[in-house]
Amino acid sequence: MSWSYRIASWRGIDLKVHATFVLILLLAAAHWSGRGPAGMAFGVLLMLLLFACVALHEFGHALAAQRYGIGVREIVLLPIGGVALLSRNPSRAGQELVIAAAGPAVNVLIAVLLIVLLGFGVRAGDLDPRMLLTARGEPSAAAALIWLLEANIALVLFNMIPAFPLDGGRILRGLLGLVMDFGRATRIAALTGQTIAGALGLLGLMAGNLILTVIAVFVFFGASATYAEEQARTLLNTLRVGDAYNKHALTLRETDRLSRVVDYLLTSYQPDFAVLRGRRLAGVVSREQVLEAMSRFTGDPPVSEIMLRSIPEISHLLPLDEARRRMAEAGTRVAAVYDAHGYLGLVGVDDITEAQMILAFMGRRTATPGGPAWAASVVAPVCTVEVHEAGVPPRERP
Repeated sequence: MSWSYRIASWRGIDLKVHATFVLILLLAAAHWSGRGPAGMAFGVLLMLLLFACVALHEFGHALAAQRYGIGVREIVLLPIGGVALLSRNPSRAGQELVIAAAGPAVNVLIAVLLIVLLGFGVRAGDLDPRMLLTARGEPSAAAALIWLLEANIALVLFNMIPAFPLDGGRILRGLLGLVMDFGRATRIAALTGQTIAGALGLLGLMAGNLILTVIAVFVFFGASATYAEEQARTLLNTLRVGDAYNKHALTLRETDRLSRVVDYLLTSYQPDFAVLRGRRLAGVVSREQVLEAMSRFTGDPPVSEIMLRSIPEISHLLPLDEARRRMAEAGTRVAAVYDAHGYLGLVGVDDITEAQMILAFMGRRTATPGGPAWAASVVAPVCTVEVHEAGVPPRERP
């Protein structure tokens, strides 16, 4: 999404257009090029109107998500459609149902409005009823309305296919989640999506339909990614932050210089460094901040001038998946870990990713007959965390 550019913002949600979006406009212009420059402009207008409907569809999802306290980072329009980037996936079946259904519901409302407008035009004698049978004709307002009506109906029908990650697949997961574990519901919905995507891809190849084949590939990998995410969530919920934060980290003092951080970066694998004031956390210096400081400063400034002073604070008893979610919502890759006695250390996205890989590997080794005994002895203890300090606030905060 790095090639995306903001064109609007509403309710704190940025609407962005990907740079490749221009391709779909060129295709639309080429499709109507037989009618001259006016036809090409008409084709571009149709596509802009269609993607306005797609944007409203995504805002339907986004506003429904905000209702449940789920943050929405941005909405991005791509040549193949739109995507609303949520800070986290809904964890309850009811929330999933409402959020997934909100998008198609917007297109249904748009279609109803267009039907009313077209019906009014027929009654007023401004529209030939035969135009309602086809949108293929000369560029006109009536042709645009009919084409847009057909497009919104197609959007609803396509999105309701029960294939993850389409809205229909999410609705399927929500319905299944009402009667079974949400993780199992995700696995079934993802497998259904992969099966349907395979059938669509085969149909597209046999019919020579490139667009259908591309959509099938998108659906297949989207379902695979959702399944992988659910597996990661399940694994990470077996570990607490206290099991994964860096207990042997290099630290800094506020008077340390930029050159010391550079030396640490060159001689260690650590990407983030806590800046301590006594035993309390004063700030954090990351690899990115060091690189930025090297481009801005000509001297050797103290780390107090470049450190980040505000980062999320989380308990050592928090599950790793919840820690990952909180960092994503805060838009940061590192968080400070506390217990009842104060600051413990830092945990970052890299730490969580590494813990996930190790857990997945150990799970495979212990599942193999005759697997090493040490794997089972490691898996059991790391999934056990004392909880006698739950709810006790830290005594010291920066």
